[in-house]
Amino acid sequence: MRTSRFLSLACAAVLAVTVSACSNSDDDASGGGTGGEGFPVTIEHALGTTTIEEAPERVATVGWANNEVPLALGIVPVGMAKATWGDDNGDGILPWADAKLKELGGETPVLFDETDGIDFEAVSDSAPDVILAAYSGLTQEQYDKLEKIAPVVAYPKTPWGTTWQEMIQYDSKALGRESDGDELVTELTSQVNAAVDQHPELKNTKTMFAYLDPTDTSKLMYYNLHDPRATFLRDAGMPVPSAVERNTADTEQFYTEVSAEKADQFNDVGLIITYGDENTVKRLQADPLLGKIPAVKAGHVAILQDGTPLAASSNPSPLSIPWGIDKYMDVLGGAIAVP
Repeated sequence: MRTSRFLSLACAAVLAVTVSACSNSDDDASGGGTGGEGFPVTIEHALGTTTIEEAPERVATVGWANNEVPLALGIVPVGMAKATWGDDNGDGILPWADAKLKELGGETPVLFDETDGIDFEAVSDSAPDVILAAYSGLTQEQYDKLEKIAPVVAYPKTPWGTTWQEMIQYDSKALGRESDGDELVTELTSQVNAAVDQHPELKNTKTMFAYLDPTDTSKLMYYNLHDPRATFLRDAGMPVPSAVERNTADTEQFYTEVSAEKADQFNDVGLIITYGDENTVKRLQADPLLGKIPAVKAGHVAILQDGTPLAASSNPSPLSIPWGIDKYMDVLGGAIAVP
């Protein structure tokens, strides 16, 4: 079903430059410890309160991109979620994470297959001292099961609603590397701002990240401000469309679905970002309802080729930002420039 396709994309997506916010020892690179200080550490999150008594020696991660926090700080996890979307060579590791792993050396982490949910047995077999899941969709039941394996850091407020900044802050704190995490956020913010500055027109364009399926145009789905794709655009300086603002306040879900018959609520949208292919814009323009949206009619639709690393990088993370931010902003700027 179309909604299932959207949700699978969202959860999967819901990147050779790599971040090195600080120097790290050989022990860190080989999984011999985080080098963290200030323990015990206590972290409050949506599913409870987690206390980590001492610096973890073995770090495991579940959910999307949590593995990139330890990697960006020079720590190779013992296990991490397998990438099933955006993986360009089928090895289960996104290209930006693969590049960082090669840089750091050490053993390749065990890959947890989360196609059918958390693989508790595989996580347990990796014998972690801490499990990072600050960006995830963990249920309370899943969290409770993981807690029996090792202390777990879950999301701050809502499932799949963690910003990349919060992911770094929560996961780095669990590693005893909070100050390094703060430095990483500052560095990445600077990179994002520099990329957006190359396309100043974006700062005057209300931008919406949507899922537009040309094979079923009866509905339109878009990410609201509970999703990091949308908050990333806002934080980068792009104005938020009125429909996105309004519907964010009406739901705790990370997306909103509306009938194509109500597409006139997007009349103030200047740019739409969506997954698709080279024919997506023409098919949308030919639709009697969606084709009336001003941004669609003008061709101001930024297409991220479905399933590619660049599409995956639009869901921002510590290593995907330096890998893909310039490419991403070029695609957005190019769509606005369409006459």
